[in-house]
Amino acid sequence: MPRDHRPTGSVRILLAEDQGMMRSALALLLGMEPDFDVVAQVESGDAIVDAALHSRPDVALLDIELPGRSGLDAAADLRTEAPECRVLILTTFGRPGYLRRAMEAGAAGFLVKDGPVGELAKAIRRALGGETVIDPALAAAALGAGPCPLTPRERDALNASADGATVADIAVKLSLSESTVRNYLSSAIGKTGTRNRMEAMRAARSQGWL
Repeated sequence: MPRDHRPTGSVRILLAEDQGMMRSALALLLGMEPDFDVVAQVESGDAIVDAALHSRPDVALLDIELPGRSGLDAAADLRTEAPECRVLILTTFGRPGYLRRAMEAGAAGFLVKDGPVGELAKAIRRALGGETVIDPALAAAALGAGPCPLTPRERDALNASADGATVADIAVKLSLSESTVRNYLSSAIGKTGTRNRMEAMRAARSQGWL
């Protein structure tokens, strides 16, 4: 049976969203639930763990694409630093790769932002009851997409390729030799079926692998 994470009083919620209007609106709507209390709001992924340690939320609602650290990386950190906090990923980008990474990071749910707030409230309560809550359409897409073919180092090399970084730049950033970087990039290009590293990076991002 799933472990019951329901708090004894009101549900304390941390909200991480970089768009101010969206964050304020979501906080207002969630605050209208009689048993919900939004105790922390952050706009940067780097601020999530510190905010959680300070406010001790029962649930953290995290966007994925945040300034600084991504919501997926923060979810993995919260699993270690605040294990009693249930994490729900709430995102515009319903990509199968993101879902797989969220589950690997220990998230209790993965939902897209275009759903009604009432469904989000239900998802929060279900997660606190020990369930894993996933958008049904996204779950079906993830099953059909298969796992990410890229190794962690190949993903690092592609991520470091952003903004026109040279092989030498990537090697310095990752503390690798240039030949090793070339090997990682070549392998990633082959696995994504693309012609160069920039195309490989775009393809991997579109799948949610980066």
